[in-house]
Amino acid sequence: MAGTRNGGRKAAATNKQRYGMAFYEQIGRKGGKISRGGGFAQNRELAVEAGRKGGKASRRTKAEDEA
Repeated sequence: MAGTRNGGRKAAATNKQRYGMAFYEQIGRKGGKISRGGGFAQNRELAVEAGRKGGKASRRTKAEDEA
């Protein structure tokens, strides 16, 4: 399991060695084929609502006025 950058590189090398150089290309192709084209790009209202929820849940406080 890759916990560091070097570990990730080793895991990628192992995957390519075991499954071929096009391993990640094949994974991406599968994901693209099953995609239904949803998400925020297709639904503006959903994106607005998600942004609202994220902003409300944010732990950051507003800066106080210096007056």
